[in-house]
Amino acid sequence: MPSHLSADRSAAQPPQRGTVDALISQTRRLRGEVDAVRRDAPVDGEDPQGRWQRALCNLAMHQLNDLDEHLAQLRDGPPPVRVQPTAVPAARAVPAASRRGSLLSRVGSAEWNLQTDEASWSGELYQILGRDPAAPPLTLDELPSVVLDEDRPRLTTMVTDCLIDAKPIDGEFRIVRPDGGVRTVHMMGEPVLDADGSTASMWAVLRDVSELRRSQRTVSETRDSLQRERHIAQTEHRLAIELQEAVLPPWRGSLRFPQRGTQTLDLTARYLPSSTSALIGGDWYDALELPDGDTLLSVGDLTGHGVSVTSGMAMLLGALRGMAITGTQPGHMLSWLNQLLDASVQPALGSAVCCRYRPETHTLSWAQAGHPAPLLFRNGTGRVLAAPDGVLLGATSGAVYGQAEESLEEGDLLLLHTDGLVPRRWGSPRSSQAESGGEAESAAGTAAVQKLLDLAPRFDEARSTQDCVRMVVEEFGETEREDDACVLIARVGS
Repeated sequence: MPSHLSADRSAAQPPQRGTVDALISQTRRLRGEVDAVRRDAPVDGEDPQGRWQRALCNLAMHQLNDLDEHLAQLRDGPPPVRVQPTAVPAARAVPAASRRGSLLSRVGSAEWNLQTDEASWSGELYQILGRDPAAPPLTLDELPSVVLDEDRPRLTTMVTDCLIDAKPIDGEFRIVRPDGGVRTVHMMGEPVLDADGSTASMWAVLRDVSELRRSQRTVSETRDSLQRERHIAQTEHRLAIELQEAVLPPWRGSLRFPQRGTQTLDLTARYLPSSTSALIGGDWYDALELPDGDTLLSVGDLTGHGVSVTSGMAMLLGALRGMAITGTQPGHMLSWLNQLLDASVQPALGSAVCCRYRPETHTLSWAQAGHPAPLLFRNGTGRVLAAPDGVLLGATSGAVYGQAEESLEEGDLLLLHTDGLVPRRWGSPRSSQAESGGEAESAAGTAAVQKLLDLAPRFDEARSTQDCVRMVVEEFGETEREDDACVLIARVGS
């Protein structure tokens, strides 16, 4: 960095104008492209990733703006400087480029002559430090007076190393302007030696990097915020999984629930996560042998994702089990669950099917709350059970849920599922037909139900319900489900 004021060195000459102009054009074109990306970045102040993206774009714009102006200064050559003894009117101290409002005022130069104790500043340096252009430039001894107290040792060390050990200066410090404003200045300089190798003066370029550092801090803060949000999301996801695994029975194959007498139920269930989201939903399945010998079968879905939804699902499942043990019938259980959701601090909607199977009479009593009806398979054919009335849980206060009964035979297979497996519309407001439990399924949902019913011949040949669930997973498990799903299959044995 040779001094343009040194008597034994020629002044730096600007490079070829056409070459620098081409670089300026490329810089401005790139700046326009970055600005387009910035405009397309999300503006939602609540989105940490969007804030981080915009902060990065703003930082890139600051750097490109500086690069554009630095290239312009390179093309035009060094700005004139003021020598201490010469009084220069304020109107002449500011170059035309600075009066145009360009960023050239962010870069100034200075030289301090150690032999004459004279200081020479460019007009831009006066602007950076906020000093009156008519005032004499500060000497090296006076310069620390405008530096923040905590940054003065850094400046002193840089200047001392430069003057004594001839080390180049390259560092930053903060200055306090007369109006109280604080600016961050990046200083680069080197000693100018005389003929006998002694330090005759020190020349430096000072750059106002306040906006650049502010943008960098913003990027750092938004990045940290994004990392915290991701850490929180990962923690919540792990907690949701652990809670779900603690609540849902870890069925990995067929389970047999011994009933009074000789009859058994062969049971298998599977949870199918969403293929488009890493979030854990509120789907559940459950089977519980009750004290009177009956078996509770249920599946359901609480709307939403995350820990709060998973904990809400656990609350509903616990309440459902408690009511079933007391002998409460399915229709009344759903009425109580609806009241529980309606009184919750965080309102939510849910759907459910509750079944109570009595082996002594081979009777299935069941009720539904805005949920797909169970499918019954017998002798190689399948059908959808006619659903009793029932609205979504939490949709209205004081809802009453109907109850239906179905006689089962040995070998019958009952399939319960949540609507993440078989899509359907939850219209709002729901029609009375939809409230009665499933006739208002969408065309896609109807086709999907038909695909399940078409599995009847294969179910009839299957050795266990585990094989049946595997068939369902093969049919639906690899599709692009937008939501989680559960499937439970029970077969009446002898």
